[in-house]
Amino acid sequence: MSPRLKKLLGFALLLPALAAYFLAAAALGVHVPDNQLLKAGYYLFAGVAWALPAKYLIQWMNAEPKGKDVSDRR
Repeated sequence: MSPRLKKLLGFALLLPALAAYFLAAAALGVHVPDNQLLKAGYYLFAGVAWALPAKYLIQWMNAEPKGKDVSDRR
């Protein structure tokens, strides 16, 4: 798969997935007990938890195609 296509597909997956994740995290945040420390902990965790799955998608998007020599790039 060409690097351009991988980046296009990755972007097309990442953007709506992040939007859905943030909406779900906000909707679930309403159900956290009304304690400021618990709410802060939840939103801190929810605000960082998306980065782990996104990291692997971004690594895949930026990976060199298998079998290609780096010197072949233009």
